[in-house]
Amino acid sequence: VMKKNKKHLTREQRYQIEALLVAKKSQKEIALIIGKDPSVVSRELKRNSHKRGYSAPMAQMYVDERKERFKQNRKLTEPIKRNILRELTEEQWSPEQIVGKARKEGVPMVSHERIYEFIREDKASGGVLYKNLRHRLKHRKRAVGGKKVVIPDKISIEQRDEIINRKQRFGNWEIDTIVGKENQGAILTVTERKTGFLLMKKLPKGKNAKALAKELFFFLLPYKDHVHSITSDNG
Repeated sequence: VMKKNKKHLTREQRYQIEALLVAKKSQKEIALIIGKDPSVVSRELKRNSHKRGYSAPMAQMYVDERKERFKQNRKLTEPIKRNILRELTEEQWSPEQIVGKARKEGVPMVSHERIYEFIREDKASGGVLYKNLRHRLKHRKRAVGGKKVVIPDKISIEQRDEIINRKQRFGNWEIDTIVGKENQGAILTVTERKTGFLLMKKLPKGKNAKALAKELFFFLLPYKDHVHSITSDNG
């Protein structure tokens, strides 16, 4: 007996959801009618609605685009692998920066998640690629006796607006830093998520918070009308 997929929706169910929303049915009622858990309906509306509401054709298009993007991002060909190895070992770039540069130059590249997976696979087989990452695939730990830094009004990356995740709007930026040996100097990278447009600037004072914030302000000043969000890795 084939088990029903409890989490995924069919095209027909999306049209049902749209019709039931027009009929003013609640999410719980919709879930009961189409035979899904209410959390599935809630997730569908959050992920696949647009600014004018929920549309079954648009929702299906979003789903199909994500599936296609996922397939493309999984193909780790030999030329891409060589490019990743060069950027990791020679430039000491993070997977996010490797992807940003590739987008800017218009060369084929997998997602940064796939690069991390590739590095983990290499480590599991005895490789040392992970040593080129700043965190070496480990979570950062505070020094003994150190105080935890609390970021006011911090929003988890999982809670950011869906429009940012879909990369449909120009002006959602991600920042990262490349630190030199023995923490001498650093490079600030700023990547626009939709286009992969990459900006880079040397930071003579390293990762000094005030200096970095000042440089970031002037860095994005020419694009001030197109700054909707800025995401960092808190590094």
